[in-house]
Amino acid sequence: MYEPIRTRSLHSMADDAEYPHRSREEELDIQLAGHLSALLAVTDELGLDTAAEHIASQISRLRGAPPARHAGLSGADPAALHRRAHALAGRALVVAASRADTAAAILSAERMDAHTAALTELHLVGAH
Repeated sequence: MYEPIRTRSLHSMADDAEYPHRSREEELDIQLAGHLSALLAVTDELGLDTAAEHIASQISRLRGAPPARHAGLSGADPAALHRRAHALAGRALVVAASRADTAAAILSAERMDAHTAALTELHLVGAH
């Protein structure tokens, strides 16, 4: 009634040798470097040079090359930039914890604290 399939299915997996596969650790490295790169761009825009250098060194460690630096300013409100940086540092912290990268986790937590403090200061200054 049914004939057996005599040709290779179009839906079968291709030979593994044809496609490079990354390990979970490599994927997490890429994701962490991406979050830190976004944080670096915001940090550069805020003019936080020392923090930016620390972030850049972590990106260099993960990627094996120095990161591209933020070229222009958006003119965004400093409070909005600090909120964005806080969120990015939080994302980086989650990935760093997932890959057990202590240095990146500590840096991310420090950046979250710094942006929280900056937001608190901006709100106190704005309240007067």
